Amino acid sequence: MALSNNVIGAINVVAMLLSIPIIGTGIWLANETESSCVKVLQWPVIIIGLLILIIAILGIIGGFWRIGPLLIIYLVGMLVMLILLTAVVVCVFMVTARGAGHLAPSRAYLEYKLEDFSGWLRLKVQGPFKWAGIKRCLSDTSICADLNQTSTSALNFFNAPLSPIESGCCKPPTECGYTFVNPTYWISPIDTAADMDCLAWNNDQNLLCYSCDACKAGLLASLRKEWRQANIILTVTLVALVCVYLIGCCAFRNAKTEDLFRKYKQGYT
Repeated sequence: MALSNNVIGAINVVAMLLSIPIIGTGIWLANETESSCVKVLQWPVIIIGLLILIIAILGIIGGFWRIGPLLIIYLVGMLVMLILLTAVVVCVFMVTARGAGHLAPSRAYLEYKLEDFSGWLRLKVQGPFKWAGIKRCLSDTSICADLNQTSTSALNFFNAPLSPIESGCCKPPTECGYTFVNPTYWISPIDTAADMDCLAWNNDQNLLCYSCDACKAGLLASLRKEWRQANIILTVTLVALVCVYLIGCCAFRNAKTEDLFRKYKQGYT
């Protein structure tokens, strides 16, 4: 039984280490501009990572010091965490399956449509109250202002690989037919009826296209990219944790079998 308990303790050291990339992924998302403006995924990931860390520590204590109740708590708690982490991974995969951009005519960058994204993601940016806070968060950044430093001519700008936020929030949609002056200042055409975003554009540097659906779509495209990257890390970590958990279950079962066999030999059964 001592050997099996030591195995449980040892593999929980691995589980404890595997909680680090989960927590790190949540912290990375929290520090990204787009994710920090839409607080959806980062805190669930951080909380799950911290709980896995705590449960793994309980498993280490229970394994090396042979404390049965702690091992039971570890087995049940880790199973719950694996189910929750699986739910997060599956949810992220499903909501980020849609949302590819469209290549603008004679441009090197992509433009995005709000209807291309999943309904669940759209709910996170739709509604005047929700978007007002997100819009303030985006306008407080230097994302659009930095464009004026990197693209000094129309040719440079049109051939620049703009990020989804830059494409959606810092300029009017290409179909509106605005004339380039600088990346964040455009001359309005006579007819702006092609799209409601054409009317929403404003050369005021605090407004720009932050009220446009294109800006919401650009934000969701950025979130989609970040979440898909984060999901790769979470998926790999989940597979590793499942393997560790299965080894722990086998070791726990062997420990119980050894204990029963020992009691049998001593005449307790």
